[in-house]
Amino acid sequence: MMRAAQSRGHGIWICEVTDLAWHGGATARATRFSLTDNDEDWYRAHETESRPLNKFGAVLMRKDPPFDLEYVASTWVLSAAVREGAKVFNAPDAIRDHNEKLAIAEFGRFLAPTLVTRDAGRLQAFIDEQRDAVLKRLDVMGGENIFRVRLDDPNRNVIVETMVQGGARSVMAQRYIPEISKGDNRVLLIDGKAVPHCLARIPKAGESRGNLAAGARGVAQPLSKRQLEIAEALGPVLSKRGLLLVGLDIIGDYLTEVNVTSPTCFREITDQTGFDVPGMFMDALEQRLA
Repeated sequence: MMRAAQSRGHGIWICEVTDLAWHGGATARATRFSLTDNDEDWYRAHETESRPLNKFGAVLMRKDPPFDLEYVASTWVLSAAVREGAKVFNAPDAIRDHNEKLAIAEFGRFLAPTLVTRDAGRLQAFIDEQRDAVLKRLDVMGGENIFRVRLDDPNRNVIVETMVQGGARSVMAQRYIPEISKGDNRVLLIDGKAVPHCLARIPKAGESRGNLAAGARGVAQPLSKRQLEIAEALGPVLSKRGLLLVGLDIIGDYLTEVNVTSPTCFREITDQTGFDVPGMFMDALEQRLA
């Protein structure tokens, strides 16, 4: 993204969420960066300034979960910036409203059997019914705290107890989808339109998690008919809510997540197919700013 923006003459400024503040207005202590072509030595840092967020042409919010209270607080500051005239993508109110796991609930016709609960007994009943399930927390990413639990798993009880923590934590359970062996497919939506290739993240041997961070192998592929159907149904809805960039996770025929915080796979798709995903993103961003 940054290289694409720089190639079009845009200045790049970087800050962390800890650099956000509100003092009569939303501000950021940001450092100007320039990008190199060397992935091992990819940037040069220049001057650092405190500036109102509404003085930047656009503010891109990309912060990995966990989605904790401090994450929410950063979106509150960004919402203040929007009221002050800043153009923030993805829209902070939309980020707050779309939990990356539970946002799928709006699109029930594309889902495998799914349960969200804090109740250990309901999770156990779901595993009994489905016989093979995947359990995951609602506020993490990258394959962290994801468990496949079969009906006869000897560690089943301790897994459920660890996940719900006595009813303190909400957990999503989904029926295990065997097509994960062919990949957890990341479909990118840019301002409501699908990138024509997905990245199939194929689990390594002995794994059931299709996450690059968990060692999965990424293979770019043209969108299937089903993936395009899901993308075309969700894209316009999410775009209208200020979600400029969304990463749909689709396993087999089923939608499993709607990622809105920091969707990735630009590089892998671009490198393997030649399709300019960063260019498509910059086109959409510049259109929003026009």
